Amino acid sequence: MVTAVYWVSEAVPLGAAALVPAFLYPLFGVLKSSEVAAEYCKDTTLLLMGVICLAASIEKWNLHKRIALRMVMIAGAKPGMLVLGFMCCTVFLSMWLSNTSTTAMVMPIAEAVLQQLICTGLADSHNDSETVEAPEEDSAVSDKEENLDKNQLELLYRNDSDCTKQELSTLSEVQTGEVNGLGLIPVSDQDFIRHANGHLPQVAIEIPNVKRVKARRDSQYPTKRDHMICKCLSLSITYAATIGGLITITGTSTNLIFAEQFNNRYPDAKVINFGTWFIFSFPIAIIMLVLTWLWLHFLFLGCNFRETCSLSKKRKTRREILSEKRIHEEYAKLGPISYPEVVTGVFFILMTLLWFTREPGFVPGWTSLFEKKGYRTDATVSVLLGFLLFLIPARRPFSSSSYRNTDDDDPLAPMITWKDFQRLMPWEIVILVGGGYALAAGCKVSGLSVWIGRQLEPMSGLPPWAVTLLACLLVSAVTEFASNPATLTVFLPILSALSETLRINPLHTLIPSTMCVSFGVMLPVGNPPNAIVFSYGHVQISDMVKAGFGVNLIGVAVVMLAITTWGVPLFNLTEFPAWAVARNVTGSL
Repeated sequence: MVTAVYWVSEAVPLGAAALVPAFLYPLFGVLKSSEVAAEYCKDTTLLLMGVICLAASIEKWNLHKRIALRMVMIAGAKPGMLVLGFMCCTVFLSMWLSNTSTTAMVMPIAEAVLQQLICTGLADSHNDSETVEAPEEDSAVSDKEENLDKNQLELLYRNDSDCTKQELSTLSEVQTGEVNGLGLIPVSDQDFIRHANGHLPQVAIEIPNVKRVKARRDSQYPTKRDHMICKCLSLSITYAATIGGLITITGTSTNLIFAEQFNNRYPDAKVINFGTWFIFSFPIAIIMLVLTWLWLHFLFLGCNFRETCSLSKKRKTRREILSEKRIHEEYAKLGPISYPEVVTGVFFILMTLLWFTREPGFVPGWTSLFEKKGYRTDATVSVLLGFLLFLIPARRPFSSSSYRNTDDDDPLAPMITWKDFQRLMPWEIVILVGGGYALAAGCKVSGLSVWIGRQLEPMSGLPPWAVTLLACLLVSAVTEFASNPATLTVFLPILSALSETLRINPLHTLIPSTMCVSFGVMLPVGNPPNAIVFSYGHVQISDMVKAGFGVNLIGVAVVMLAITTWGVPLFNLTEFPAWAVARNVTGSL
C-alpha cells in the first residue's frame, strides 16, 4: 500500500518509490535483504539493455529519420494520407524503440511539414483551394513566390546553444499565449524533449515580417482546416506510438513487466515469448491503426476521404507541392545511405529473426541445436548483438573515408560508445520493474496474494469475458491518472490471484490488462508521448480528451475481440492450465 501510494501520487520519483520494499521487507522480517536484492535484476533487464544498444545505434546514425521520411514520401502530402504515413512509420519505430523516444524523434519531422503548410497558407491564404496540374507543371510556382515564403517564415534546425535572443523571445511569446503567427514548442519543453532524445535537433523559428502576417489574418493558422490538420497529425503520432508499443514484448516497459512477473509467478508456463506475443498483438495493432486513423479523420478532417486521401498526382494544391518538396529536401540532407546505417539495419533484421526463430512453437527453433534446454532466452540474443555494436568499427574496412556523426578521427571508433548507451538507458524503469518483482515476491511469501484471491471469490459467478472486460476498463481508467508501469505493477498480482481463484486461465485477464494499461491517452499526464505532443501547442486538453476517449474505446474493444477469438487457440484459453494449477496448490499450502 505504501509503495502504491507513492507510485500513484508521484510524491517521490517512481524509481525511488520502488526501493521501499528493499528496506521495509527486511525490517519487518518478510524477506532477507539478499533475497529482496535478487529481485531487482532479472532476465528482462538484460533484454532491455541489448535493445537499448540497438536503439542507440539507430538514433546515432539517423536511421530512424531515413525510415520516417521515406515512408512519408511514399504516402504523399494529401492530409489524410500524410497522417496515415506518419502513423505507419511511428508504429514501426515504436515496435523497437520506446514510445517516448519514437514520439520525440518523429514530432520534429511532422512539425517541419506542418510549418510548411502554415507558411504556404499565410503567404497565399486566398488561394487555399487553388489547384495546379501534375508535378511536371511545378514551374507555375515561381521563384518569386518561393522567396516570399522564405522571407515570411524561415524554419531552421539548430541547437539551443545557437538560438539567438530574438528566437528565444519569439518562442516565449508563444508559450505565454501571444499570437505571433505560429504554434510552437515552448522553450521550457525543449529541454524535456532533448532529454528524451539527445540527438534531436531543436526547432527554432524566425518571423521577420510578423506585422505583415498579423495584418493579413488574426489567427495563428491560415484557416480552421489548417488548425484541424495540425491537431490530427499531432495526436496521430502519440496514438501511433502507443499502438506500436503493443506489438513486441520489448516495445514498451509494461510488456516487459508483464513478461517477467508472469514467468516469475508461473515458471512452468513456456507460452510467452517474442513470437507468441507478436502473433497475438500484430493483428490488434493493424486493426487499431486503421480504426484510429478513421476516427481521427472523422473528428478533425471530416468524412470526405476522396478529397483528403486521393493518390492521384494529376491535381495537387500549391501547399501540397511545397510540403512534398520540403520532405524531399529533408531526405536529401541525409545523403546516401552510410556504412553504419547498413550495419545497424542488418543487426536490426538479425535480432528480429533470431527472436522469431528461437522457439517458434510450430517448428523446432535454433535452441534445439544445443544440448542443454532452457538456458537461452530473448535476452541472450539482444545482449550478444548489443555487445557486438561496441566492437564493430563505424568505418568501412579498408576505406579511408569518414562518415558523418563520427565523434573523432579514430579509425577504430565503434558503432556506439558507452555514453551513447548511457544516454538512452532508462535506469528508473529498471528499478521500477525490480520494485514490482520485489512486491510480488513479498505477496507470495507472506500469503497476501492467496488472501486477496479469497476476497474476490464472490466474482466466481461471472463468465471469463466479463471478468476480463471489468479488468480492462478498471486498468484503462486508473492509468489515465497514474503512470503505466506503476498501474500494471499494482494490478498484476491482484489479477493473477483472481484468475487462480476463479479457475480462469491467467492469460485471459493478464494479457488484455497489460495492453489496456497503455491506453492512457486522454490527458497530457497519461504518458510522456502525450506530454511531448501537447507541448507543441497545436492541441488543447479538450481535443486530447475527445479524441483519446474514442481511441480508448477502440483499444478495449479490439483487445476484447482478440482475446475471445484468435487468442483462444494461441494460448489455449478454454481450460485452466496445469502450470496454473500447480501454482494455485503451492500458494494454498
